[in-house]
Amino acid sequence: MTSATHPQHQRPCGWNAQLPPRPALPAVTGCEQADVVIIGAGFTGLSAARRWHSARPEDRILVLDADTVGEGSPGRNSGFMLEIALANDASPSQLERMSQLNALSRGTMAHLRQLVDEHGIDCQLVRAGTYRAARSSQGRNALDSYASFLRRSFLTHQWLNEEQLQECIGTRYYQHGIYSPDCSLVQPAALIRGLADALPPSIRLHENSPATSVIADGAQWVVTTPAGEIRSPRVMLANNAFSRALGADRSRLTAIYTYAAVTNILEDTTRQRVIPQQWGLLPAHRLGCTLRTTADGRLMIRSRYSYEREEDNTRVEQSLLTSLQRRYPELDISRFDAIWGGTTGLTHNGAPLWGQIQPGLFVSAGCNGGGIVKGTFLGDALARLALGQEVEDIDSLFGRADWMPPEPLRRGAFHLIASWERQRASAEI
Repeated sequence: MTSATHPQHQRPCGWNAQLPPRPALPAVTGCEQADVVIIGAGFTGLSAARRWHSARPEDRILVLDADTVGEGSPGRNSGFMLEIALANDASPSQLERMSQLNALSRGTMAHLRQLVDEHGIDCQLVRAGTYRAARSSQGRNALDSYASFLRRSFLTHQWLNEEQLQECIGTRYYQHGIYSPDCSLVQPAALIRGLADALPPSIRLHENSPATSVIADGAQWVVTTPAGEIRSPRVMLANNAFSRALGADRSRLTAIYTYAAVTNILEDTTRQRVIPQQWGLLPAHRLGCTLRTTADGRLMIRSRYSYEREEDNTRVEQSLLTSLQRRYPELDISRFDAIWGGTTGLTHNGAPLWGQIQPGLFVSAGCNGGGIVKGTFLGDALARLALGQEVEDIDSLFGRADWMPPEPLRRGAFHLIASWERQRASAEI
């Protein structure tokens, strides 16, 4: 199992490449003292920092990012901001819990919108809703289960047939679909950069400062970076799967790489047919393709997974291109404008690894692809836990991450299950 404290990506983030250059903030140098250190300047880490500052504005709050903001994992996701719980989070029989999760998601989304509006963050945020679509019988079964959850939860949704899907997203590839309005689309790199720039001035953000170790020294924790050292009584690990190398439970968390690509801007006639309005599509099967449009008229596709290590991006690019061409055979797409990999923290049962590990050491990891809204809420809750404030019952709401077998059994199980799932859902990939 990797002992890396941060990912090493092969290619730049395509979302970040669309934005103007941004000068990096200074890295940590020398020895420093802080009241709290937050490792990871993603949606979870920045949310924790904002909450801590609101409670103790005089405290010295340091946030460390291994890369530059926007280039790391938070800027590499697909930009879906779900206002309701994912379909796989719970069965329809657990409606009370799901109702609470939906309320938390909506409240967190409203808070994020307020931050965007208050600070004028230009991140192309639009409440476009989301489609779930399927081509195979296995995919249709998943849609039936999802529709049952939506119906019993009294959530607005609409079934769509092949012709209706074509009218909405410009392809006849899918046979069945469901539209739900409870999702917004965003340019994720622009959002995370805007949230970082909107931090109160007293919160110090250091970029290009990966934490290489977190070691207890009496009542203090010592956080080491390549060029410095920080001592603090409290440390929060918000760097997802890479928190394992800094003290999080290795037996409950795995790093998974996923891959995305965007086309060049489509021609006007093509855009009118494929992008009548901005839309996003999530697959019925978890190994299927995520699709979305962008504000400037591109198609994005995300698919493929690799275990603990990034695949050769050239080989991945051809696979993504083939998947997109199957869905839009009439489009003249022979290459992508950009392709990139990103990481997520995966747990066996989809529950987060969250809470206090040791006195003064806290973690929020294992977002399982639920990134922006879910991560923002869990970061806020983690800060409240560390501050001794009232916190929701996270275990009851989200569950607790299950134990996973050690290597090499874990790697073998991942590849075996992934191979089986790919065969069952080949039409969705």
